Amino acid sequence: MKHRFLLSAGAMALAAGTAQADLSMTILHTNDFHDRFEPINAYDSSCSAEDNEAGDCFGGIARMITAIAEGRERAGENVILLDAGDQFQGSLFFNQYGGDLAAEFMTQLDYDAMAVGNHEFDNGPEGLAEFLDQVEFPVLSANIDVSQNNLLADRVDDSVTLDVGGEQVGIVSVLAEDTPETSSPGNTVIFSSAVDAAQDEIDRLTEAGVNKIVLLTHVGLPEDRRLAEALTGVDIIIGGHSHTLLSNTDEDAEGPYPVMVNDVPIFTAYAYGKYLGEVDVTFDDAGEITEISGDPIVLDASVAEDEEALARMSELAGPLEELRSRVVAESTDVIDGSRETCRAMECQMGNLVADAMLARTADQGIQLAITNGGGLRATIDAGEVTQGEVLTVLPFQNTLATFQTDGATVLAALENGASEMADGAGRFAQVSGLKYTVDPSAEAGSRISDVMVDMDGNWEPLDESATYGVATNNYVRNGGDGYSMFAENAENVYDFGPDLADVTAEYLAEEGPYTPYTDGRITVVE
Repeated sequence: MKHRFLLSAGAMALAAGTAQADLSMTILHTNDFHDRFEPINAYDSSCSAEDNEAGDCFGGIARMITAIAEGRERAGENVILLDAGDQFQGSLFFNQYGGDLAAEFMTQLDYDAMAVGNHEFDNGPEGLAEFLDQVEFPVLSANIDVSQNNLLADRVDDSVTLDVGGEQVGIVSVLAEDTPETSSPGNTVIFSSAVDAAQDEIDRLTEAGVNKIVLLTHVGLPEDRRLAEALTGVDIIIGGHSHTLLSNTDEDAEGPYPVMVNDVPIFTAYAYGKYLGEVDVTFDDAGEITEISGDPIVLDASVAEDEEALARMSELAGPLEELRSRVVAESTDVIDGSRETCRAMECQMGNLVADAMLARTADQGIQLAITNGGGLRATIDAGEVTQGEVLTVLPFQNTLATFQTDGATVLAALENGASEMADGAGRFAQVSGLKYTVDPSAEAGSRISDVMVDMDGNWEPLDESATYGVATNNYVRNGGDGYSMFAENAENVYDFGPDLADVTAEYLAEEGPYTPYTDGRITVVE
């Protein structure tokens, strides 16, 4: 089967010919949890027990359990719980347990549906299949064809129809089309147009009599806007992927909750379990929205932590504690690794990681290092730096990769890094041993200028015909985040160096106490 329904197809057809009533319902939603089962600090990194006790932390599964229970109590009977993808990847818990903890706690929380996120493929189709083995709620994505993968075939649905207060609510999902570049779905998972797939499924549900349709996406807010413009028949978009905070009360929000595009309300609730989205909506009997309101709930110290979940997390954290509590270095100040900077400009964490890569490989004839801003997942606060903090910044277990290529390929790589800056894509190039200027508004192929390479202490213009030694991570070297030019044009490749987190931790220790900095190596034209 390709479609799985909580109402049978026959019941849907029968309902199409009967009168439908007004429906008031609440949608609770999460997105981009990224295995943050323990509380996070203000920088989205690990929060110490002392800081949590002092009330300075956010999120964690124990608060999420409480918040969802309270949301359900406020809502009454007509409430659904949705997740917009990327439960996987982002902390030591994923390194240790894979998707098992997401399956355990999502089952406990009784989710009604989940979108497949790109990081659900970080352990390949096998990792997603293992997750599906453990859950009973529908896991959705209309624009992927998994029929050629024997582990996933017939297990990822286009949509589901939920019975809410006696009314039918259709949930359709789509996933970012560039997932083969940002994760590891393999060649047996075939991606198609999100717009076309979503419209086909919306039309099918509409023809079956479903007139209340939620699009549950993992494509990011810019693409959500494009979907709202392009699609007909969608009532609400609940999104993820871009880690965007929408709120009517938080001054740091990127827009109101909801953002309205083409009369379609779009909701998303940041990331890492820091917020629980809550939408109250009323549909009339024709399926038109007559009222809609809500705001994300911040999971701060005012939200009590569920005691059973705390005990379970203490048990699960045991095998990790010795590793992550080990102090490896000291920083004189906060090392900014925020998504907003590292995907758009030179950032302190980008300099640290790229410098560490270059320092480790300089004696191998490597002149420059390039790493993807999206591989940097957190900020480190001032003071003692633990291995756990470094692993939160660099959770993907990527290895240091080295190769040789020509200057033209390096230039093409920088162009790729600049190609999706407006969307906050993770391919933005953080560098060491290299300087460049980027104009995001310029035509493709001409965004990059003034590229200089540090040649034994002298800055020289990049020579497109010369050969350079390059360090990166194995994910980028193999074409991840659009860096196909490295996969195609690399010579003398070695992808199996030490873990990038270990390289960075050792560099921090050698430089300690480390002082974070930027030095103008990347100039962004305003």
